[in-house]
Amino acid sequence: MSVLVTGGSGFLGQEICRQLVARATPVTSLSRRPSPALERLGVRQHQGDLADPAAVSRAVAGCEAVIHNAALAGVSGPLLPYWNTNVRGTRNVIDQCRAHRIGTLVHTSTASVVFQPGGLRNADERRPYPRRHLAAYPRTKALAEALVLAANGPDLATVSLRPHIIWGPGDPHFAPALARAVRAGRLVMPGDGTNLVDTTHLHTAAHAHLLALDRLQQGRPIGGRSYFITQDDPRPLRDITAHFLRAAGLQATWCTVPTPLAQAAAATCDTFLCLTGRARTHALSRFLVAELVHPHWFSIAAARRDLQFEPPITFDAGIAALSDPAPPAAR
Repeated sequence: MSVLVTGGSGFLGQEICRQLVARATPVTSLSRRPSPALERLGVRQHQGDLADPAAVSRAVAGCEAVIHNAALAGVSGPLLPYWNTNVRGTRNVIDQCRAHRIGTLVHTSTASVVFQPGGLRNADERRPYPRRHLAAYPRTKALAEALVLAANGPDLATVSLRPHIIWGPGDPHFAPALARAVRAGRLVMPGDGTNLVDTTHLHTAAHAHLLALDRLQQGRPIGGRSYFITQDDPRPLRDITAHFLRAAGLQATWCTVPTPLAQAAAATCDTFLCLTGRARTHALSRFLVAELVHPHWFSIAAARRDLQFEPPITFDAGIAALSDPAPPAAR
């Protein structure tokens, strides 16, 4: 079985490709730019934009399954760029799967599609999307996920995975952002950091995608469903940030900013970006502040039951591997 991985040059996409290649699966990638890492893996590469149906068609041709991992991620910014990549792009992937008679589609969603003010505690897949999302990213990812799940049928089996805060070796997002936020040994954050938060190690997230792919290929009754994917080890945000900073060789004192002040500043930033149309995806926002001050952790009981999923690496082993070049110990 040959598999197309959209966004194969990205953080999670590369790990999915790596795990597929390790089991001798022919892999093709669709990304905006070529990747030396994928070239070393022997992955066939296509360059193109998800919003371009012709580019998607060229990449899909000759494949038998698709892992749709590419997306525009962020906590802020106007709707249109997110819409073009996450909604239009996903619609193009679905259309080209049908045009090329692809039978299997695994979609990378995010647990943030159900995030709401006040947070989430042990949320499972029965949790509905909120009436109003706090940012364009979770809104468009929810719309994309809904498209994928609605496309499930006799000719195209689909499933959507919801990893949360993916981290690990080479993390280009979460850990570097924390390191940049440290000023003079202080980490200025809203809230006291005691809110419980789930995370997902890179190896865990990729492993779940391969399990979902296999279950769909085997005809298991998981089509049209979504699944939360995490380490199943929620921890206080303050502890998580301390671990990541220590792994980067940094130490910082958590300095609390009053939540109402942070919320007011975030609302101002959101309004400014909306009025100016500036495409800043990682600016201060109401969505970011809400995730920093509220709990968000999830049940993975459904993934355990239907995918036989277990995190292949523990949180502590993953943290140790960030500062140790040796391979992480498996669970």
